[in-house]
Amino acid sequence: MSIRAKIVLIVLPLIIAPLLITGYVSSLSARNGITRVATSLLRFKQEELLSYASSQWSLLVSNNLVGNEEFVEASKDAVQSFARNMVRSGTELILAVDAGGNLVMATGEIELTAAETQVVQALLTEEAFGWQQLALGGSERVAQVAPFEAFGWYILVTEQREAFYQTINQMYLQTGIILSVSSALALALLLVFSYLLTQPLKNVVGAMRDIISTSDLSKRVEVLYNDETGELGHTFNLMTSELDKANDLMKGYALQAVVAQHKEQKIRNIFQKYVPKAVIDQFFASPERMLVGEDRILALLFSDIRGFTTISERMRPNEVVESLNAYFELMVDIIMRNRGVVDKYMGDAIMAFYGAPERTRHEASEAIRSAFEMLEALKDFNVWQTQRGRPEFRIGIGINYGVVTVGNIGSEKKMDYTVIGDMVNIGSRLEGLTKVYDQPIIISESVAKKIEEQFPCRLIDRVIVKGKTAGIGIYTSRKELSPEEQHAWQLHEEAARLFYERSFEDAARLFQKVQELLPGDRSSAMFLERSKSNIASPHPPDWTGAMAMTVK
Repeated sequence: MSIRAKIVLIVLPLIIAPLLITGYVSSLSARNGITRVATSLLRFKQEELLSYASSQWSLLVSNNLVGNEEFVEASKDAVQSFARNMVRSGTELILAVDAGGNLVMATGEIELTAAETQVVQALLTEEAFGWQQLALGGSERVAQVAPFEAFGWYILVTEQREAFYQTINQMYLQTGIILSVSSALALALLLVFSYLLTQPLKNVVGAMRDIISTSDLSKRVEVLYNDETGELGHTFNLMTSELDKANDLMKGYALQAVVAQHKEQKIRNIFQKYVPKAVIDQFFASPERMLVGEDRILALLFSDIRGFTTISERMRPNEVVESLNAYFELMVDIIMRNRGVVDKYMGDAIMAFYGAPERTRHEASEAIRSAFEMLEALKDFNVWQTQRGRPEFRIGIGINYGVVTVGNIGSEKKMDYTVIGDMVNIGSRLEGLTKVYDQPIIISESVAKKIEEQFPCRLIDRVIVKGKTAGIGIYTSRKELSPEEQHAWQLHEEAARLFYERSFEDAARLFQKVQELLPGDRSSAMFLERSKSNIASPHPPDWTGAMAMTVK
């Protein structure tokens, strides 16, 4: 958007807004005044009619003619005649209805519809009095209404709504015309003055575009006015003169910067194979902080090829290297695609973590998603293996989630960006338990709590891993379950709850059903055996159900 347009958009509302507010307030005041006068006129006519009707009734009462139907009708006719004399326009109408809502008096031709009669009856029922808006005879009207109990009448002094507000609508139209003309004049003047104000700026912009397109810093702008815009043009000319002098120096510095950047990029390309890109970025941004660690909640993934020593004995060394490289290529790509960092290779094992150096807030989900994809990719890898007459790989994956220390560990001469802490050791133990429980994936309870709303999880056992004294819950997870597996997992969950509540007979019965649904399932089989054992031999009072593990 141009400056000229901005000036118009800023100043025009400042001009129009007061006009609109003034016009609105004036119109509102006039409308209220006119409405009060018109309403007062209707109310005055109503009061005069009621006064005249009261005087007629008083004559009947004073002459003891209230019971004389002929004189009563004559009084009603007199009231109707008086009402006709009060009417001053063809749109005004005075009428009266009886208790049943039937029309008994009118100053003009009118016929009430059934719906209009119902509205009038509702007013009678509510004993409405004073100002009303309603439809009568097929037109919208405003009215002053009041009962006259002597005759049993409900009197309505009305005027057509359109005629009642005609003066106000004309006033709104006139106000709108005045505001439109004023706005048009203001806009025209603003366009002229904004052109005069912005012309020097256009000259500066034009000169700058010429300089950019031609790289000719000798361009100058014409100074039009002896004011701030003229000072801007003069300052611009001084600036381009100085820039022309500095241009040669900048070219030299630019060449040096390009050479330095090329060297830095080569260093980055080399070290990104060993260190995460984000860590390298931190090093170049703040080298002095490279040896500073921090405590952070991360997800830790450990994977290992089962029986790799036996597998490697059946292959030549070059085949072992080729297969491992192909395997690592697939697995590392999956880990990095899910925003993980490969910490290290430990022979045929992989250690990775999620949530550092950049936080993602979805570390556990990214880790378990990596595990699912790794198992899927392993199928394709094994096809590749068998095509070459090599044994298939089977892997176990352990995932933990908790607080660890992460940073560059080491010295200025040799360091490693890694994680340390108790959660790391537990993560490694979880991977080792995949062999014990014959599960491809085992996760800690902290991971299960994070992912249970996304992926199904099942308690495998409560164990005391090597090097620990307290028991922890270990789980497995799947990307999706068949209906049969889902039913079996639900039974397993209920059976495990009963087991840890020491209801061993009920637990054994449910674990037996899980075995029938999932033949060969290691976890339910172990639980079943332990349930039967606890039934046969009473457990000690401090029994927790956690199994002590001796394997790493």
